[in-house]
Amino acid sequence: MSKFVRRHSRLMFAVFALVALAAIPTISLANHSWGGYHWARASNPFTLPLGDNVSPAWDSYLATASVEWNRSSVLQTAVVAGATRPRNCKAAAGRVEVCSTRYGFNGWLGIAQIWVSGTHITRGATKLNDSYFDAPAYDTPGWRNLVMCQEVGHTFGLDHQDENFSNPNLGTCMDYTSTPDGPPLNWYPNAHDYEQLEAIYAHLDGGGTVAQAADRGKAAAPAAAGDELLEAGTAQWGRLIRSTNRGRTELFELDLGAGHKLFTFVIWADPEGRR
Repeated sequence: MSKFVRRHSRLMFAVFALVALAAIPTISLANHSWGGYHWARASNPFTLPLGDNVSPAWDSYLATASVEWNRSSVLQTAVVAGATRPRNCKAAAGRVEVCSTRYGFNGWLGIAQIWVSGTHITRGATKLNDSYFDAPAYDTPGWRNLVMCQEVGHTFGLDHQDENFSNPNLGTCMDYTSTPDGPPLNWYPNAHDYEQLEAIYAHLDGGGTVAQAADRGKAAAPAAAGDELLEAGTAQWGRLIRSTNRGRTELFELDLGAGHKLFTFVIWADPEGRR
């Protein structure tokens, strides 16, 4: 075989290989919108207030979560004075209340809650249980960054990118893990989280539910959706609609009537003693 033929054969093989490679579909990360729930607003970017009801041990982590989520092109956050007592962590209309206190050894590490009217989020709350975070196992920058960032992210309408604690880290706080320090670190959002926010908030709404004066769902909400949520336990979170990791992570839905619902994401610190 001549040198020309050999070179021509190699060239044709390379061309065929490139064509075949181009024909392989691109693998994209899974959609992790939380049921399409989102804050109504008339323009982007919009600013969502985060009420600071956390102890000094959490202040830097709340500030960091706010800065990291503000890398989004469609959503900004502003840490503002809290409007509730940490024990009750009553959600205020048009904003997210972020709370921490010793809620007791009831099994849960962190909670994210959103109140919705149709597909629009009207208020949110994030609760961090210092009964566990004061213990050496969870009193680390890794766990504090992960849980703060993730629970706040849920209140924007984000679900998890991955829910298997044993899978390799994805480098995002919206990924369940037993080793938040990685590698890679699961402390902050990643590019896919920002892309998902862009998809969720691609359309504009006629009105707004951010920092509105009155909570439209309040009149329809029973007492269970108010100050006594934490005291009453899981019975006040409604029905269990999703359980993963052998009960380590769960999602509850409470129907408040007239199109209003409360959703509660729970990450359990101790699955054996959570009830």
